[in-house]
Amino acid sequence: MTFTFDDIRARALAWPGVEDGTSYGTPALKVRGKLLARLREDGDTLVVTGVDTDERALLMAIEPAVYHLTDHYVGWPIVLARLSAIPDHGSLDKVAGLLYRQWRAMAPKTLVRRFDAAGPA
Repeated sequence: MTFTFDDIRARALAWPGVEDGTSYGTPALKVRGKLLARLREDGDTLVVTGVDTDERALLMAIEPAVYHLTDHYVGWPIVLARLSAIPDHGSLDKVAGLLYRQWRAMAPKTLVRRFDAAGPA
């Protein structure tokens, strides 16, 4: 099975305040106009924000086929994820979990509280 940006997009758009956008001419997900994630120009690599250097190193060590980095992102709290290398839904859940955590940090607290109070969909 090959996962795509649309698989990630469908999950993220379920969170209040997440919206479609563009970044560097590619599809992106934003919260209040700020970048949550974007698809790189290769159409396969997801730029995942909010991942510090220690966590990024761990992800890259555990799943090097999925998580990687280019020199451009070294100084930023970002990890890159190869969507075509995600082996199963469990690994897709991990990528979505990184985005979910960053969404919680970026979204207005009132939206997060309402989302939490509503319980599972």
